[in-house]
Amino acid sequence: METIAPFIEVIDEIKEAGGDIFKMCFQCGLCDSVCPWNQVRNFSMRKLIREAAFGLSEIEGEDIWRCTTCGMCPSQCPRGVKQIDVAIALRRVATEYDIFPASVKSARTARSSLISEGNPLQGDRKKRADWAKGLPVKPYAEEMEVLYFVGCYFSYDPRMKKVAVATANILNKAGVAFGILGEMENCCGESIRKTGSEQVFKDLARENIKTFIDHGVKKIIVSSPHCFHTFKNEYPEFMVNFEVIHMSQYILELINEGRLSLKGEFPKRVTYHDPCYLGRHNGVYEEPRALLNKVAGLEFIEMEDHGKNSLCCGGGGGRIWMDTPQEERFSNIRLKQAKDVDAQVLATACPYCITNFEESRLNLEYEDILEVKDITEIINDML
Repeated sequence: METIAPFIEVIDEIKEAGGDIFKMCFQCGLCDSVCPWNQVRNFSMRKLIREAAFGLSEIEGEDIWRCTTCGMCPSQCPRGVKQIDVAIALRRVATEYDIFPASVKSARTARSSLISEGNPLQGDRKKRADWAKGLPVKPYAEEMEVLYFVGCYFSYDPRMKKVAVATANILNKAGVAFGILGEMENCCGESIRKTGSEQVFKDLARENIKTFIDHGVKKIIVSSPHCFHTFKNEYPEFMVNFEVIHMSQYILELINEGRLSLKGEFPKRVTYHDPCYLGRHNGVYEEPRALLNKVAGLEFIEMEDHGKNSLCCGGGGGRIWMDTPQEERFSNIRLKQAKDVDAQVLATACPYCITNFEESRLNLEYEDILEVKDITEIINDML
């Protein structure tokens, strides 16, 4: 039997999320037309908004968990409706009642791991810096130039550890005085917040902020757009501000300042995927492309749905932890778009994107025709 969220709880959460959607939304349906879900199945954000306005949302079903928070619909909405905030508000109600459909239950496992170990991957907190063993990587000290906030996937996921190693190599080659926090680093909390676990986010954020302040951190460089977004736009809610730079921006600065020189050639046809939380949410489009164009021999080509219209990989909004049927994966569509422009390499700058693309590469049997690389891996090959 479908569970209908009590009217008062839903309305209260919507008010907290901000905006009077009942007055703002006039049901034009533009959100449905631009939503990536409608490339793989029927899904109506317009319906979700309408039901939420009356406090009649079904919180037992799948629909409130579909939004990847990609930012496409709010960027196009002519009335300024905060669709993402509404979706998150509904998830907070479901989380409060501990109601999760089968495909979402893995998000509960991620939440438990975040509470106990500070990461969603069930990795031992004490092993958070194991990726750096044998490398000249030091604990952060106040006199250093920057803190490299590694992030969960780069610390624990076998594929993404390669990106962390490449990043450390680049920073060392450029003579950057940097350090890491190791086991004192917690998840930034961005994705768990988007699944409705507000208190878990706040706990993680406060612990990170305390650690940053205790260590005298002023400038933070990150590899994940999700960390970038949260530190830059959400941590200021706690009355703190840190200078935050995404790694693609920072490496471009190092090259332009003459601190890093690239050698050799990369004679391949490369296309770039804009991660939602780097592009649409934060407007970082040009720096990653400028960085790729610094590489000799690299032929850069744009694929369909790039820039502000980039197709979401499907991993945002906590969906990286949720089950998505093969036929409904946006990442499959994205790899086909890369193949359509005869790209040999699909480059990006986000751990969720790479994780989804690597899985789709195997499922589509593209292993021999398309590589998936983080931009830092390409730069590291040029040192």
